Amino acid sequence: MKRPARARRGITLIELVVALGIVVVLFAAVIYGVGALTGAKAKEASAELAGTIRALYDTAALSGKTCRLVFELPQKNDEDGAVRYHAECAKGAITAGADRVDEQRAAEKKDKDEKRRAEANDRFRSLASDDSGPNLQELMAREKNRVEEAAKFSNFTSEDVPERSLPGGVEVEVWTSKLKVPTKSGVAYLYFFPQGFTERAQIYVKQGKSTWTLAVSPLTGKTVIHAEALELPRS
Repeated sequence: MKRPARARRGITLIELVVALGIVVVLFAAVIYGVGALTGAKAKEASAELAGTIRALYDTAALSGKTCRLVFELPQKNDEDGAVRYHAECAKGAITAGADRVDEQRAAEKKDKDEKRRAEANDRFRSLASDDSGPNLQELMAREKNRVEEAAKFSNFTSEDVPERSLPGGVEVEVWTSKLKVPTKSGVAYLYFFPQGFTERAQIYVKQGKSTWTLAVSPLTGKTVIHAEALELPRS
């Protein structure tokens, strides 16, 4: 006598959940891969960055203060690896040197000149009158403090100029007319001046094989986004 065939076992709830979980993981991997190929995150970050640049340009022009966009670019050994940027504004209108190295040298020279003036004032201090008003040294100290206070930058945020941390996988390189090559790690600055102009700049936003270039006009602050890596200007 033949035994009855065993009934086929159906799919259990646990097996169904596991199968759905695998499908979700595979689907997410496909979406992430497509996004990396098309540079979707880089494109979105470029648009937001262009809006921030325009807003900070307007802020400097309307407030009469020098502002700058600060890029924090990760080092190679940085575990986080996220690109961040935020805005800072000085208390007054200051300028940036034609070259960052020359700017630092000019600041050092200014300090030496002020020390020489202070020493000269000490030598002739005995000739000063008994007037209750401030002497030359005190006036120089006040002027120095005033200039230093005006040149200090502090964080600036608004609805149009927020602090941002870019999504993982998005890289940024910053070039301005005062740099010979783009800055790829560390800190980079883009300055905006109250006279209504900024630095000529190109900002490269990368994701995978996709690169978007933000070309900043120095006279108008207009930022044009190009869906390619533009070469650096020759002059």
